[in-house]
Amino acid sequence: MNNQDATGMSFHRAGLWGLLATTALGGLVLAVQAAHAQNAPQANGAIQLDAVTVTEQRETGTGPVNGYVATQTTTGSKTDTPLIETPQSVSVVGREQIVDQGAQSVVEATRYSPGVRSESFGNDARNDWFLIRGFPSQATGYYLDSLQLFSTAFATFKLEPYGLERIEILRGPSSVLYGGGSPGGLINAVSKKPPLTPFREITMGVNNYGNVYGAFDLGGPVAVNGGDSQFYYRVVGLGRIGDTQVEDSEDNRAFIAPSLTWKPSDDTTLTILGSYQKDKTNGQNFLPYAGTVVPAPFGRIPTKLFTSNPGFDSFEREQAMIGYQFEHRFNDTWTLRQNLRYNHLAIDFTTLYGLGYAAAPTATQALLARGNFVTKPRVDLFTVDNQAEARFATGPLQHKLLLGLDYKRYSIDDEQGFEMGPSLDLVNPVYIPATPTTSRYNLSNTTQTQLGAYVQDQIKIDRFTLVLSGRHDWVNTDNTNTLFPSSSYEGNDSQFSGRAGLVYNTDVGLAPYVSYSRSFDPQIGTNFATGRPLDPETGEQVEVGVKYQPVGMDSFVTVALFDLKRQNVITTDPNNVLFQVQTGEVRSQGAELSVNASLMDGLNLVGAFTVYDLETTKDLNPLNIGLMPTGVPEHFGSLWLDYTVQEGTFKGFGVGAGVRFVGESYADAANTLTVPGYTLADAALHYERDNWRVALNVSNLFDDVYVGSCSSSAACFYGDRRRATLSASYKW
Repeated sequence: MNNQDATGMSFHRAGLWGLLATTALGGLVLAVQAAHAQNAPQANGAIQLDAVTVTEQRETGTGPVNGYVATQTTTGSKTDTPLIETPQSVSVVGREQIVDQGAQSVVEATRYSPGVRSESFGNDARNDWFLIRGFPSQATGYYLDSLQLFSTAFATFKLEPYGLERIEILRGPSSVLYGGGSPGGLINAVSKKPPLTPFREITMGVNNYGNVYGAFDLGGPVAVNGGDSQFYYRVVGLGRIGDTQVEDSEDNRAFIAPSLTWKPSDDTTLTILGSYQKDKTNGQNFLPYAGTVVPAPFGRIPTKLFTSNPGFDSFEREQAMIGYQFEHRFNDTWTLRQNLRYNHLAIDFTTLYGLGYAAAPTATQALLARGNFVTKPRVDLFTVDNQAEARFATGPLQHKLLLGLDYKRYSIDDEQGFEMGPSLDLVNPVYIPATPTTSRYNLSNTTQTQLGAYVQDQIKIDRFTLVLSGRHDWVNTDNTNTLFPSSSYEGNDSQFSGRAGLVYNTDVGLAPYVSYSRSFDPQIGTNFATGRPLDPETGEQVEVGVKYQPVGMDSFVTVALFDLKRQNVITTDPNNVLFQVQTGEVRSQGAELSVNASLMDGLNLVGAFTVYDLETTKDLNPLNIGLMPTGVPEHFGSLWLDYTVQEGTFKGFGVGAGVRFVGESYADAANTLTVPGYTLADAALHYERDNWRVALNVSNLFDDVYVGSCSSSAACFYGDRRRATLSASYKW
C-alpha cells in the first residue's frame, strides 16, 4: 500500500476537498444565519437584533497586532512586555501586513524585516530557509508558540502562514530563555487562537502558474444554554493545488488547525491547539555557476527547466501537532503557565539533483551530472515549558520575576541513500528513466534530550529597566548507527547561558539600550579529529541601540549595532574533505534599522536596512581566515508602503508598493566567484467594501531573472520569478 492509499486520498483530491469544504462551510454558516434571522423577534416588520457592546482590547504579545505597528512581545522575554522596554532587537509582522503583502510562506512574510535574509536558497517550495545576522537559523531558530521546531538532516517542519496571528523575530543569542539555538536569533510564529467574539472568513485565490487555493477561518464562543460561554473555538483550514515556476513541479497542501479555549474565570485559561498538514512538491534545481550567474557557452539555463526526472522526483511531508497552553493567576503576584506540544513529522523525498557538469559544456551540449538521492526520516518531538511569574516590589524596585523549567525530547529515525544517476543534457533535455536508489549510507536513530532551568528578573526603577537572565542546560545525545554499529555514540553536555540588558525610557519615546548575551547550540555527529561527539557551538554578542516610539504617533523605530561571534563552528578538514572538525569561528558585526509606522489613517509603512561585516576569524585552513561564508550577502534592505482610501467614492480601495534589495554574495569559500545583488519590486491592489475583500498581489513585478544564492560553484539557485495572485475573501 502506498502513502496515498494509506491516507485515503491523493493530494489532488485533498486540494479539491479543501476548496469544496471552504465553499460548503461558508454556505452552511450563511444558511444557519439566515434561518436564525427568520426566527428572530420582529417589530414593525424589522428584525430585532441583540445589542452588541464592542470593547477595544489591549494588545498582548500573543494576540492580534493593531495594524502594522506592534507594541508588545513575549518572544524577547517570555513575559508580556512592551517592545520599548525590551533591551534586545525584536520585530513583529502582524496579520494585516501578511495579508496586504500576500505572503504565502513564513519566509515571504519576513522579507521586509531587518536582519533576516529570507529565502536564502532561492525558490524552494519544500522548506523555509533563512539567515539571521548572517548565520543559518532555520534548523534551531524556528519556533511555534515559543516551542522549538527542531530540525536536523532532511527532517524539516514548515508552517502555513494562514494559520498564524503574528510572526516575531528575535535577533541575537537567545539560549538563556529557549535553550540550544542559533546565535543569530530565532523566528517565533504565533498561532491563531479562538476569538472571544464570532469571526468567520472564507477566501479563495489563484496565481499565474495555475496554483489554486481555498481557505476558511471560523471561530467564536460556544453558547451554552443561551448563557455566557466558558468555551471558545476556532477552526482554520486551507487546501492548495497547482504548479510553480518550474515545469513538472507542483506545490500542493492540505492544512487543518482546530483549537479550543476553556476560560472558567478571568484568572484561568486553557487552550488546546492542534494541526495537521500534508505537503506534496518536488526537489529543487541544483545548478552550476556557469549557466546561471554567468553565461555558459550555450547561454543560460532556463528558470523553468526541471533538472530532476518528472514522475520520479517527489517530496512529501506529513506533520501533525497537538498541545496546549495553560495559565492560572493565583493572585496579583503569582501566575503559573505551562506550554506543551507533541509533534510528529514524516518526510519522503526522492530526487535527482545536480552535481555540476559531467564534462566541460559546449554551445551544443551541457551534461549535468546528477545524484540519485532518497531520504525517509521520521521524527517525534516533545516539548514542555513550565513558568512561574511573580510581580512584586522591593522598596523602589518593581520586579517581574520569571522561573522556568523546560524539557525537549527529539528522536529521529533517519534513512538516506545515494548513488550516481543518469546525466541530463541542459541544452537538449531528454529524461533518462531512473529508479530510486536501494543503497543506503545512513540508517540510524538519534535521540537528543534537553533539560533547562532558567531564571529572569525584569527590574524597573524609575525610567530604567534592568533585565538579568541565567540558565543551565543538560543535554544528552544518543546515536545508534544500524549500518556501522562501531560509529554509534553517546554524548552529554552541560552549558550555562546568560543575558544582561539595560534600557532607559524617556518622556519623548526614546529608549536607548545595551545588552550582552551568550548562547549554545548542541550538535549531532562526531569530530573526526578527536573521534568524540561534537561540542556545542557557542555564541556571544554585545548589542547597543535605541528604540523610538513617538508619543501620540502610531509608529516604532529601532536602530541596533551588534558584535556577534559564532564559535566552535563545524568546518571541513583541510586534509580530508569527507570529514568535519570543529575549530572555526565566524564574526558578524553590523547595524540594523527598522521602521513600522501608520503615517496617517490608511497609510502604513514598513522599512528595514541591514549591513554587516561577516568574516571567518578562525579555521584550520588559514586561507579561509578573513573571508566570508558562501551565500551570505553583507547588506540588504526593503521598503513597503500601503494606502487605503478612507472616505468618498473610492473608500476601501487600496494600493501597495514595495522594493527589496539584496547585496552580492559569494559562491565559493575562496570568495572568487561573486553572485551579484538584485533589486525587486512588489505591488498590490485591493478593494474592501462591506464584508468583501478582493486583492491582486504581484511579487517580483518586473519579472527579473536572478540567482538568489549559491552554496558552491555546482549549487546555485534561481529566485522567484513574477507571481501574480488574485484573491477574494468574505467575512461575516
